[in-house]
Amino acid sequence: MSRSFSLGGIHPPQSKHTRALPVEPFPVPETVAIPLVQHIGAPAVPVVAKGDRVKVGQLIGRKEGFVSANVHSSVSGTVVAIDELPDMGGIRRPSVTIQVEGDQWDEAIDRSSTLVRECALAPQQIVEKIAAAGIVGMGGATFPTHVKLSPPPGRKIDTLIINGVECEPCLTSDHRLMLERGEEMIVGVMILARALGVERSYIAIEENKPDAIAHLGRMVADYPGVEVMGLRVRYPQGSEKQLIEAVARRRVPSCGLPSDVGVVVQNVGTALAVYEAVQKDKPLIERIITVGGEALPRPGNFLVRVGTPIGALIDHCGGMEGGQKIISGGPMMGRAVSNPAAPVAKGTSGIVVMPDAGSRRSKERDCIKCARCVSVCPMGLEPYLLIKMVRMGRSDQTEEQRILDCVECGSCAYACPSKLPLLDFVRMGKGEAMRLRRQRQQACKRCD
Repeated sequence: MSRSFSLGGIHPPQSKHTRALPVEPFPVPETVAIPLVQHIGAPAVPVVAKGDRVKVGQLIGRKEGFVSANVHSSVSGTVVAIDELPDMGGIRRPSVTIQVEGDQWDEAIDRSSTLVRECALAPQQIVEKIAAAGIVGMGGATFPTHVKLSPPPGRKIDTLIINGVECEPCLTSDHRLMLERGEEMIVGVMILARALGVERSYIAIEENKPDAIAHLGRMVADYPGVEVMGLRVRYPQGSEKQLIEAVARRRVPSCGLPSDVGVVVQNVGTALAVYEAVQKDKPLIERIITVGGEALPRPGNFLVRVGTPIGALIDHCGGMEGGQKIISGGPMMGRAVSNPAAPVAKGTSGIVVMPDAGSRRSKERDCIKCARCVSVCPMGLEPYLLIKMVRMGRSDQTEEQRILDCVECGSCAYACPSKLPLLDFVRMGKGEAMRLRRQRQQACKRCD
């Protein structure tokens, strides 16, 4: 029997109508706004000024500190502004706006389609090239990849898991990447394994992608130490902790990290970006994105430059009428987009447009104590209790109930017959619990 994780999980409709649509290059827009914070950690510091001319792949923002990521221009043209612009949620972020003039690339980037298999670089050299290229986790978390490849002293990593699960409904960008860029991605896996010093790597794919499993399964025969593993279809299997349990049969401890159990997880998109960075000297300036949803006349998968306006993607796919909802990412874990003029970022895996009827929430009713939210939670939490605590302002007690272990998959809200906004309140509670934890840590530092 195929593997999966042990606790909870649900089976929402897959709605992967774009799975057979090949990746198309998206037209370069006339103007891009490139955020200087597209990653977890400190924002990058601008190294260009208004009026500067830049090329594709040129550094425009230098990482600030260890947990940060470089930012590069995705277009060639003139810098017309460096200021704060609203992101998808309307929060103003430092950004570099560039007026596009032609498409001149940095001369160091190898734009040929020739596959470069061999990598003779030492592990630290690989990590340095990845850091220089601004690679981050492309499954949505956007954690700087060079940080993941630098585990704390005393932590021995023995397993690398490549996440090709793509369990979110509607999204097929990873599926198409595995079919169309599979061998480049596998070389990226080998480079990641070399950087970590591991001998065994797994490419995990759910069984609703049999063509990708077969395609990569044939390819890995030429790459020792890499195995393709099919997993039973189950949401949220793409979440790190659930994926580690399914593949490696190890459980990450409460509030722990994958490195605590000797594992590093990377997305298939990240593996491809690593190949391009290390073997082709190409920084992370574009990515494959699914633009889909029932409300779009012409959905598809596209290779999109970072900084492209979300509205341009929607218009290209036939546009949408007023009153519909735009989601960045998938409909389960994605975030609502309030500003269609906001740009595509490194972590944008998809844009989903929901029809008006499907975007409205059902009326909330009283909890009926059915415990369905408990039965589907993949972390073994009690969402009904957490929402009650948050609503009563008892955020200081939610940490005891392991609110910080929540992976924000939305399974609880999906299963709730009373349509309680469980995920919304748990997210609020997590934010408050993290704030209280930081306060305690700062107080401890002052005492020391």
